[in-house]
Amino acid sequence: MGHIKPFFLAMIAILVATASYAQSNYRIQSGDTLTIEVLEDPELNRSVIVLSDGRISFPLAGTLRVAGRTIAEVQASVTSAISSNFATSPNVFVAVLPAPELPVEPVEPEPDPTMEVFFLGEVNTPGSIMVTPGQRFLQVMAGSGGLTRFAADKRIQLRRTDPATGQTRLFEINYRAILDGAQIQNNIVIEDGDVIIVPERRLFE
Repeated sequence: MGHIKPFFLAMIAILVATASYAQSNYRIQSGDTLTIEVLEDPELNRSVIVLSDGRISFPLAGTLRVAGRTIAEVQASVTSAISSNFATSPNVFVAVLPAPELPVEPVEPEPDPTMEVFFLGEVNTPGSIMVTPGQRFLQVMAGSGGLTRFAADKRIQLRRTDPATGQTRLFEINYRAILDGAQIQNNIVIEDGDVIIVPERRLFE
């Protein structure tokens, strides 16, 4: 256990040195917030914002241009400006405060542009498929995988439940007639949750 503490102390020292090195090479920009501390007079300590013209105001120093300069250069500039007010050259420390993180607005999920349609009975692929709004009966039937050879294609049922009332409407559709163009008006627009039931063909049907 005696070896762990020195290890962590060394890691902390490395992190501090890395942060200091990063700040020492940083060029100050308009909008940055600087903390300026004067060891000999804590009443001067404060945070200042770099204005759009690249300048700051600091007591005893007046207005100083800091944009484009490093932290070391700003420290030297502040020290030089206020030195006449002290018996010996003061110790000035400057740091750049990190910009505050802006709150992240929650992103509303995009509405699902698809609808679910269900197939039962004599279809090659029973189950559900996802279709885009506006598709008609013939288009959706194409996604069923086709009818089996036992399908009664003249009396396919479409069941539609009203989500508001729970009532179910039943449409009987002659699929063969729509394909032949005889009952094209029955090629209705499909709605979300529609159930298409293909019954088994009767004897001699």
